[in-house]
Amino acid sequence: MVKRNRVVITGMGVLAPNGIGLDAFWQSLLAGRSGIGAITLFDASNLKSQIAGEVKNFDPHQFIEPELRPRRMARHTQFAYAAAMMALNDAKIDIRHGSLPSPTPVVIGVSTSALDVIEKVFRDSETKGLQGVSPTALGASKPQAAANVIADRIGVCANAATVSSACPSGLDAIAIACGLIRNGEAEIGIAGGADAPITEHGVASFVASGLSSAFRNGDPQKASRPFDRQRISGVLSEGAGIVVLENLERAQARGAKIYVELGGFGTQRDLTPDQPATGLIGAMRQALANANCRPSDIDYISVYGPGDPLLDLAEIECVKQVFGPYSYIVPISSIKGVTGNPLAAGGPLQLVSCALSIQAQLVVPTANCEDPDPRCDVNLVTLRPRKARINRALINVRGLGGSASSFVISRFL
Repeated sequence: MVKRNRVVITGMGVLAPNGIGLDAFWQSLLAGRSGIGAITLFDASNLKSQIAGEVKNFDPHQFIEPELRPRRMARHTQFAYAAAMMALNDAKIDIRHGSLPSPTPVVIGVSTSALDVIEKVFRDSETKGLQGVSPTALGASKPQAAANVIADRIGVCANAATVSSACPSGLDAIAIACGLIRNGEAEIGIAGGADAPITEHGVASFVASGLSSAFRNGDPQKASRPFDRQRISGVLSEGAGIVVLENLERAQARGAKIYVELGGFGTQRDLTPDQPATGLIGAMRQALANANCRPSDIDYISVYGPGDPLLDLAEIECVKQVFGPYSYIVPISSIKGVTGNPLAAGGPLQLVSCALSIQAQLVVPTANCEDPDPRCDVNLVTLRPRKARINRALINVRGLGGSASSFVISRFL
């Protein structure tokens, strides 16, 4: 039989609207303190929606070496690089001393591309003419740029890959790196997701599609309301979540701190375009089967729960189909009340949240769910964290276009 390696997470890096770094991120989740606020990255006064989840107080020069010219990078590339270095530092891996084996996969999920760079190209061409376009714009706007800059910093041992499957991209990237380690093709991987869609045309597009709230401009921290009766739509945000994955034997040999073990993964598209979120049914069943566990073995479900009236309800119905009566017992929550929807970064941020929940044995609350929709009549954890025995958690992510992914992670024993 072919040996299947056990895969664990030994480092995590986070840049989110509700906090930079693990401690700030975790404390915000527990307190239900939202990171949604007025848009400051550009003048949004002409837009119906003037709020979003911006990563606050982010200075790329604090996280990125000057020789890498951070100002030439797209914002999501800056996020991805910063989160990757945080994760490597958290894992106590010093890339300067050649401590990474070859090959080391770097797999980064992105949902949008470098909207800030692309919009600047159009602005420059209108004001300066086509000769005024920056020579660095082409490289900075490539979808592969985020994975490339991390891999370049690591050196020749790295392989870079980019995944783009809408909002599940970041979780899918982690699953790909996990598979490479599990099958023995690599001993360590760096994976996750990053997105920075908060630009003038990016926000306008999400508002036009009805996927970002055009209400509560005066009360932004209450705007993202997963499963609440008064929810109107999701709230667009940005961020990055990157993790270091390792073969268990390697992690133990070097005495690494182990957050969680990665279990089964599943992915499937919606059954039909007019049945949103139904891909989660197959994705959850695949993830459970690949983790060799039953629905009743799951102690917590971190749902996608974007705060959209249709999608929230549809996801709950899918959970009921897979978990049956147990869906009324297992604790369920969404972190998007505080993070908003950071697209490809959303899945990795949920995974980080679950890893911290497993370590603390606390279920994080669904912020702003003050009056739960009676149709979402499962065991929702709202407003306050809840003590619970959490050995296994399941993560759901669903994306525009019908893609859906689920991941089971477990407490390392």
